Amino acid sequence: MKNDNLKNQYRINEQIRVREVRIVGDNGSTVVPTRDALNMAREQGVDLVEISPNANPPVCRLIDYSKFLYQQKKRQKEMKAKQVKVEVKEIRFGPQTDEHDYQFKLKHAKEFLEEGNKVRAYVFFRGRSILFKEQGEVLLLRFANDLEEVGKVESMPSLEGKKMFLYLAPKKAGTKKQSQQARDREAAVAEAREAKKVQQAPQAEADTEMPANGGLFANAKISADALKKLTESEE
Repeated sequence: MKNDNLKNQYRINEQIRVREVRIVGDNGSTVVPTRDALNMAREQGVDLVEISPNANPPVCRLIDYSKFLYQQKKRQKEMKAKQVKVEVKEIRFGPQTDEHDYQFKLKHAKEFLEEGNKVRAYVFFRGRSILFKEQGEVLLLRFANDLEEVGKVESMPSLEGKKMFLYLAPKKAGTKKQSQQARDREAAVAEAREAKKVQQAPQAEADTEMPANGGLFANAKISADALKKLTESEE
């Protein structure tokens, strides 16, 4: 279905029914009658593809249509891969939020912004607590100030009904959050490497202590001791 939609976006060859077209290529562009452009395409064994129908005259390329569609799909895929999915995370406060709760929510908001997400923080006024709207505004401004290293204010605190909103956007592109499974796997690999180093240390020490010119003698002594122990055990 997607391929069909892409095909229907462009007119080719005899579907192009204007008087003249602008041919663009590596050597620049030139305006020619559409009939001549079609003849040029036939001679080169390619297609006349209309890439900008709203231009005056319409802009076309001499290219194999299948190759052209492939290039378009590839370009769309690359653009989609570059797009960062931005989510809006909500942080809710009360007009009299205590310090511990404030710090807890501040920590989460910082993580959201570092991951590239936006943050919508708001103070919810229940009943007569709307009388403390100035206190809520001060809270949100403090929140924005504490996050100024990782976030920028998109809109200042504003009251909408019983809620006062503050919008923050990340200052830098987000970094992908590593899953707990990936972190555990990396920790296990590091632990295994450390254990291997510990196991190899005594052997390396022994090799260092052994005289370089006495290797054969040392090996012979070890073999003799092993043979003696084996004989004693058999008796």
